Amino acid sequence: QVQLVESGGGSVQAGGSLRLSCTASGPTYTTACMAWFRQAPGEQREGVATITSDGFKTYADSVTGRFTISRDNAKSTLYLQMNSLKPEDTAMYYCASGPFGTYCASSTSHVAFAYWGQGTQVMVSS
Repeated sequence: QVQLVESGGGSVQAGGSLRLSCTASGPTYTTACMAWFRQAPGEQREGVATITSDGFKTYADSVTGRFTISRDNAKSTLYLQMNSLKPEDTAMYYCASGPFGTYCASSTSHVAFAYWGQGTQVMVSS
């Protein structure tokens, strides 16, 4: 069984920064691909960034240049550094993972990811 636990959300003003963390427990093959998704009220869940176990990263166009995804495999922890935050970044942010064979890209539908955290809220005020 895989457990993903996010932390680090909060409220910031536009232009500010936040760092999200996601700690994973379970077999390492289940976290071959790790991702951050977000979902705003009334919107579909969208991919923000992904990273493979060997460090290959992808980003949604809307966050490229502002967000950085990283992972510490020794600590089984995924991170999302969010800089220059905008009000449109306001959403519930979810950590997700998938085993080897998951197409690991920010454009991949959330249905392809097998494991999910409970989410952490990010609110950006103007």
